[in-house]
Amino acid sequence: MKNLAYWFHWIPRVLCILAILFLSMFALDSFAPGLSVWEQIRDFLIHLIPSYVLIAILVVAWKWEKIGGIILMVVGLGFSPSIFLLNYHRSGSIWIALGIVLVINLPFILTGALFVLSNYLRKK
Repeated sequence: MKNLAYWFHWIPRVLCILAILFLSMFALDSFAPGLSVWEQIRDFLIHLIPSYVLIAILVVAWKWEKIGGIILMVVGLGFSPSIFLLNYHRSGSIWIALGIVLVINLPFILTGALFVLSNYLRKK
């Protein structure tokens, strides 16, 4: 049981870091050839705001697993409708929009559940 608790301690942390890095990768589209270097850097930092928020949530989850896990699940589930609608209007396909929602939000929902499970296993 101790070995299982060890793995469930580190898996959500690593998964959350990888999911934040994946989401941060989308900020690279802020670099455009017609803008100055400072405008590109400004736009890049603005595009990284969701990653900053998720890093703050990860810090909370690292310290208080149950609270942070619940926040991650709420964020993942809460943004699902808006991400779905945005991508549905862009693509016109329900399946493409659902796929995008799953790729972006599922890692955070899963990570939140794993943080809560880690908290439960640690207290047991």
